Amino acid sequence: MSTQSSIKIINPDSAGIDIGASSHFVAVPPGRDKETVREFKCYTPDIKKMIEWLKHCKVKTIVMESTGSYWIPVFEMLEQEGFKVNLVDAHHVKNIRGRKSDVIDCQWLQQLHAHGLLSAAFRPEDKMVELRSYVRQRSILIEAAAVHVNRMQKSFIQMNIHLHNAISDITGVTGMSIVRAILSGERNPTILAKMRDPRCKQPPEVIESSLQGNYREEHLFTLKQAVEAYDFYQKQVLECDEAIKKNWKF
Repeated sequence: MSTQSSIKIINPDSAGIDIGASSHFVAVPPGRDKETVREFKCYTPDIKKMIEWLKHCKVKTIVMESTGSYWIPVFEMLEQEGFKVNLVDAHHVKNIRGRKSDVIDCQWLQQLHAHGLLSAAFRPEDKMVELRSYVRQRSILIEAAAVHVNRMQKSFIQMNIHLHNAISDITGVTGMSIVRAILSGERNPTILAKMRDPRCKQPPEVIESSLQGNYREEHLFTLKQAVEAYDFYQKQVLECDEAIKKNWKF
């Protein structure tokens, strides 16, 4: 940076970390160690060595780019050790002029941060990050379960069973009662229609008509596997709900 000497140092005890998939490059201010740039592998023991080196160099604040998901464990381990860690947008860093050709990424981050030229990206407090992880996982599981609901419907269509047209939700009380009875061996549409929940709007005769189909073994097999997969994901959703309830009060 050609005007570096004329810009006031805002964060004297700063470090810059260039996050990578297999290793991380770390730069500290000049004079803190014989080496001002060091490479650390991505493994946990190596990150611990990085933390010890940063402490040795009397670093208090650190900046890194939010690269994929690789920054997350580094960020969390540094925060746990009391460092103030700032995430920055890679596009913002690239738009800042003045970088010398011989300055590597971690040094450039450290220099910019030392002079207060980087704005930290928003990151919620740790407790909110924890909740967000549970909620994201729950959403992923619900999406996965929906895939297997579609496979249930496909198996029914292949058997010319139109239960999904007779009732609004085959995963509701009526739908799953009928599906499980079919998998248990029941084929009589009259008996199956009697499993209709009293709250179901469709009359029994409509449901009975939808259940007259061509019950082939290969389609029953795919239906069985789709239901088992759906049940598995529903169980995992409940586990997420319990984890959220355990850590949060709503």
